Amino acid sequence: MTVLLKLENVCKFYGALKAVDDINVEVESGEALAVIGPNGAGKTTLFNLISGDVAATKGRIAFEGADVTAKAPHARCRLGIGRSYQIPHPFANMSVFENLLVGAIFGGGVTERESYLRCSDVLKLTGLYDKANVPARTLTLLQRKRLEMARALALRPKLLLLDEIAGGLTEHECAELVRTIKDIHAQGTTIVWIEHIVHALLSVASRLIVMNFGQLLAQGVPREVMANARVREVYMGIPVS
Repeated sequence: MTVLLKLENVCKFYGALKAVDDINVEVESGEALAVIGPNGAGKTTLFNLISGDVAATKGRIAFEGADVTAKAPHARCRLGIGRSYQIPHPFANMSVFENLLVGAIFGGGVTERESYLRCSDVLKLTGLYDKANVPARTLTLLQRKRLEMARALALRPKLLLLDEIAGGLTEHECAELVRTIKDIHAQGTTIVWIEHIVHALLSVASRLIVMNFGQLLAQGVPREVMANARVREVYMGIPVS
């Protein structure tokens, strides 16, 4: 497999606070990687570093073999890094379809004409086709989560970063979302997914990493990682005897 994303000794410090501390991770093309950890472990900061929302204090980030450490978020987006955010922030007064057009044209760098077919396909994939012409402000939480993901998909990313996309959903809604994410992955999109709903994560991911206090606590096959005594203590609060 080809390494799509590589983080080498990546750090993000805020004064004495080490939000991300010496992270080394490789993500292979076509992989589905899950990320878990307690609140404040540095998971979202890690995503912000990958997407370029914040600058690394130290280390190197490479995408498709090219150093992107100093590249701006829009430049990384054009290279094929798309992401969602924990709290959806759609363009509320624009239609669902118009929201996707923004992603395709400005994020993906395609013409308006080219973007129409792409956005139509994404609407079908994410279950929003019948909502294409309604204002984004009228959507339910599940639909807003889908729109958040759809906007990222509209730029046709090679790497999709999902940050707690299932948070706040019911069990049934979560199951629907998982089916959509499986479909996206089956089409060849590489996924890195942060989530506290572990059973949802593990139904998609083939590899799991655990963060704690900005560092990697464990990584590997999900079942083995979840059985790790230190992970069970830190993440699930199960004391190690």
